[in-house]
Amino acid sequence: MFKVRTYNQISAKGLDRFPREHYEIASEFSSPDAILLRSQKLHEEVIPESVRAVARAGAGVNNIPVADYTHRGIVVFNTPGANANAVKELVASALFLASRDILGGMNYVQSLTDIRDESEMSKLLEKQKKQFAGCEVAGKRLGVVGLGAIGALVANMAVELGMEVFGYDPAISVEAAWRLSRRVQKMENLQSLLAHSDFITLHVPAIAATRHLINSETLRCLKPSAVLLNFARDEVVDLSAIVAALDEKRLSKYVTDFPAPALLGRQDVLLMPHIGASTEEAEENCAVMAADQLMDYLENGNIRNAVNFPATKMARNGGYRITFCNENVPRVLGHVLSLLADCDMNVIDMVNQSREEIAYNIIDVASEPCEELLAAIRAVEGVVAVRAI
Repeated sequence: MFKVRTYNQISAKGLDRFPREHYEIASEFSSPDAILLRSQKLHEEVIPESVRAVARAGAGVNNIPVADYTHRGIVVFNTPGANANAVKELVASALFLASRDILGGMNYVQSLTDIRDESEMSKLLEKQKKQFAGCEVAGKRLGVVGLGAIGALVANMAVELGMEVFGYDPAISVEAAWRLSRRVQKMENLQSLLAHSDFITLHVPAIAATRHLINSETLRCLKPSAVLLNFARDEVVDLSAIVAALDEKRLSKYVTDFPAPALLGRQDVLLMPHIGASTEEAEENCAVMAADQLMDYLENGNIRNAVNFPATKMARNGGYRITFCNENVPRVLGHVLSLLADCDMNVIDMVNQSREEIAYNIIDVASEPCEELLAAIRAVEGVVAVRAI
């Protein structure tokens, strides 16, 4: 029986994925096998030694101390793409809100509380509507920075809206490239994309390489009429540089899902309360994906969509399964295989994958491994964690 501890309100559709005959799900466990959460910050939490995996029902994992968990052999999963459509639709609304003063027009209408005559209101609105005029997005140029699950959807959507779309992503995967419309034009560098675009939308993860990707230097590449949309992470932009560019009229508008006090009260800023993934469908999709990934890992040792371990999958071919992770250094796997040979343990199948400083192994053996063997594997220099499934 596996125990999964939950934080936050996890969609029931995701929790229902766990068969109750094999899983206990609760918000309190002294020794859980795994943790399933959304936005709960774990940096100050003391995680029991029993925890083997943490799944974030969402894309960002800045609420999880990933490096610390990696050193403990804890796999950290996220759910890339599960909320992509929700964010794409919010970006679409942001494009329209930024190109036309829709909010200003709506607020103006709501302010006419002293008018009781419909004819009078109609005449006034006909006279005043020109102050809320804007432009159409069709025919405009959109630069998409980051062409992963969300960025590719946004780029393809913009193509269908009649926009000329430029994309920049030096780390684009083959899978992402296949998803992308052939009408999206590839740019060789960020500066060139910024200089060509009327609208720029950011869809990169918050990592060291993307911190303050948009800064005082890169902002100088923009047209003064350009609109910047940030639905990625607040760390991706240098906020002080954004404010300075707006003040100096080097940036027309800034639209973001990450409000900050320095942005409040500005007419050239549109702020949303971090609602990119706040749809019923996105929350369900994220919870379902997170649950499925946890189950496959707990039951089979397979890893998919981990942010700190290599993707590793091996079909069950009978026998018993041993998994272990180790520091990515020479001779660790050879030492473990020698221990199996010393126990006359026949290997049916195996897979070994590595990612940066960590390596992960799945080994199917013909007979059940004893505790003495597992203890010997744990004692191998460089081995971080061992499981028998």
